[in-house]
Amino acid sequence: MKAVVASDSGPPETYTVAEIPAPRPGPGQLQVRIRAASINPADVKVPSGEFGDAFPVEFPHVPGNDFAGTVSEVGPGVSGYRVGDEVFGQALPRALRDMAGAAPPSLGTGALAEYAVVEADTPFIAHRPPGLDVEAAAALPTVGLTARALVASAGVRPGETVLVVGATGGVGTALLPLLAPVARVIATTRPEDAEAVRRLGAAEVIGYGPAEYPRDVDVAFNLVLPGDRLTELAAAVRVGGRLITITFPVTRPEWLGRDDVDLRFVLDMDGRLGGMGGGRRCCRPRRAERPHRSALHPRRRPTGGRGLRHPPHHRKARGPDLGPGPACERPPPEDCGGGRSGVRGAPAQRSISPRMKASTFARAVSSSYCSGGDFMK
Repeated sequence: MKAVVASDSGPPETYTVAEIPAPRPGPGQLQVRIRAASINPADVKVPSGEFGDAFPVEFPHVPGNDFAGTVSEVGPGVSGYRVGDEVFGQALPRALRDMAGAAPPSLGTGALAEYAVVEADTPFIAHRPPGLDVEAAAALPTVGLTARALVASAGVRPGETVLVVGATGGVGTALLPLLAPVARVIATTRPEDAEAVRRLGAAEVIGYGPAEYPRDVDVAFNLVLPGDRLTELAAAVRVGGRLITITFPVTRPEWLGRDDVDLRFVLDMDGRLGGMGGGRRCCRPRRAERPHRSALHPRRRPTGGRGLRHPPHHRKARGPDLGPGPACERPPPEDCGGGRSGVRGAPAQRSISPRMKASTFARAVSSSYCSGGDFMK
């Protein structure tokens, strides 16, 4: 099959299109013929080499987490999907395995390929509804999952006033239609995007400057500002209101300049707040029925003191695995916006806890969302 391949650490400009063997599904897995895929900052951050020992990637590496496609083969023990089913979702690279949280991790062999293997039993894979076209479905998972988690965390009540800072990014454009039916939404954007934001459900559109923020809103969503620069946004929230944020660094209450608002940081690693509802635990075979070898979990074999090796195109990456990363947009002059939608091996040389890895990865992804790279355009 053809696939986009990173042969070594580096920027996306070094990727090539190459012929590699198609991955095959093992127990509890699906092979999907990819019809559309999208790119988010995390997809290019992981193989960049920026994370070093925290997220060691084995090459060649196929990037791509968000996808839509057709089930082309079903592994043993899967009962919730059949060949020919239309599916979409988010499947993370095996290099991020340890970051996936307590739920069954949603891992994949890379969506920028003709075929990918993904886990069937996760909250991040689902059947594609007939009314959702393929390209939109591939663009939806990371930003849509984040938006759902935000709504679940905020608990917006009918008639409340909500301020969304960073409404024109991927997460913002997914969030507005969820809020508009129950709340009065005020959204920050640039003048040229004002009409589009109104069509998505904003009742009022304002600029990015703190001087334009309203006062006494019930809920404020921060999708763009660094977590240590939320004092002005906090001042816009009424006493007892909620400030919901997804950016890094993780905001500390003392940074807000007040202690009478409910501060909530959202990073839903398990899909408990914003999962797609496609995972089925009954799809997974019993442990005794699960052999060790598959595209996502290849059999280990010793290699003379150099750790564990696997077939080149099925290598198991070392370390972590996380769910939808934080989304962040930068305000003018360069609005970058929250993503467009868009395996494990030898032990690391130093011990890094999953919590530290999550923080390292999320900070880097957050900064990449805000840096306005061309891959987000």
